[in-house]
Amino acid sequence: MEREEILTCIEKQKAECAFWDYKERIKALKKLYKNILLMKDDIFAALKADLNKSEVESYTTEIGMVLCEISYMLRHIKKFARPKKVRSELFQFPAKSVILPCPYGCVLVMSPWNYPFMLSIEPLVDAISAGNSVVLKPSRYSHNTSSVIEKLVEKTFDKTQVIVVSGGREENAFLMEQDFDYIFYTGSTAVGKIVMQKAAEKFTPITLEMGGKSPCIVDATANITVAARRIVFGKFLNSGQTCVSPDFVYCDKSIKEQLVAELKKQIAMQYSDDPLTNENYPKIINQKHFYKVRKYIDNDRVLYGGKADEETLKIQPTLLDSNFDCEEMNCEMFGPVLPIVTFDDLDEAIAKVNAMSTPLALYFFSESKQNQDKVTSRCRFGGGCINDTIMHIVSSTLPFGGLKQSGMGQYHGKAGFDIFTHYKSIIDKKTYFDLPMRYQPYTDKHYKLIKFFMK
Repeated sequence: MEREEILTCIEKQKAECAFWDYKERIKALKKLYKNILLMKDDIFAALKADLNKSEVESYTTEIGMVLCEISYMLRHIKKFARPKKVRSELFQFPAKSVILPCPYGCVLVMSPWNYPFMLSIEPLVDAISAGNSVVLKPSRYSHNTSSVIEKLVEKTFDKTQVIVVSGGREENAFLMEQDFDYIFYTGSTAVGKIVMQKAAEKFTPITLEMGGKSPCIVDATANITVAARRIVFGKFLNSGQTCVSPDFVYCDKSIKEQLVAELKKQIAMQYSDDPLTNENYPKIINQKHFYKVRKYIDNDRVLYGGKADEETLKIQPTLLDSNFDCEEMNCEMFGPVLPIVTFDDLDEAIAKVNAMSTPLALYFFSESKQNQDKVTSRCRFGGGCINDTIMHIVSSTLPFGGLKQSGMGQYHGKAGFDIFTHYKSIIDKKTYFDLPMRYQPYTDKHYKLIKFFMK
């Protein structure tokens, strides 16, 4: 799409308010749901080409999550979009007070490459549910999926409702210069800073969904077998290219050997003895990212795995013996490399986690309710799980989002509707009676009445 056409579409989206009526939103979401099912084979093929995702993983982590979000919104849009009457204070008499949910207008959604379908379409669903028109900018790295998304959008929506802008940095920079009513960004912290800076120039409200070093704390009371199974699932899903994957294991020193042994066993069980030849094991997105991840594999500290295939861009699930002075502990791994760090005392671990940049997720494995309460209440993080990994992002009833360096704002379900909605506060005053006490000239009698009502 040429830039002149993009600007024309943005102007029309701002002017026409295509989804002001909630019935139009329902109609559009039903059509989107239907077309996703019709195009699911194309989506599977694109995800296979971009990331070597199997059909099961593609449905579970991408298509299925989008369909669930659409279904949730279809059940609730009417209620969410309804004006809400609230109590009017006595001094407002006679009046009716209403909170009116209104769309922002034309929204820019910028999505990443690691879950290219889900992280493009799910915020699109929330934005439409709230009544906004959308300019969708998918990642150029996952170009096969981006191409399918563009076809899906063209098949489903009019250009006054949703358009897709393809391309790389130049297109991103071009879009950031436009005056959108809201910006929703998912991606790296480095680019998030630029988005926030550009949005601030126009006072544009934003949501940032980023990442960070999400810790997986395992204390001495944990069920080691279950912990290892669920850590392996969460870490090596999509070959570790998940913003909420456990970035490092932080375990009690007394259970380290047992936990490492179980992690090795689970990797072999879930991905076979040679994951590099496993056709269902995802690949790294591109060569640049492949080399970036591989450089952190120090063969002298490898506890398991460590091999890589440059031709297929696959890296084995790898366990690294690590500490906080190691290079890999100073950045988000975003690949199938899991550093193992130990602590002597849980309070020490909590203090260390809080001294780091605020992570998007935190996972804690423990059978101690006291320890569970201590970690979840005292550690700062976006969201997480007790005795599991990743699963908190699956539910439409749980808000998902980061905190400070890992992001701002939450979406999914009702939170997704809220994030794309401006709530107008309206006082509807009647004219058949007018309280005189607020008008000058002020009298002692009026002042007494004011103090009586306003306390």
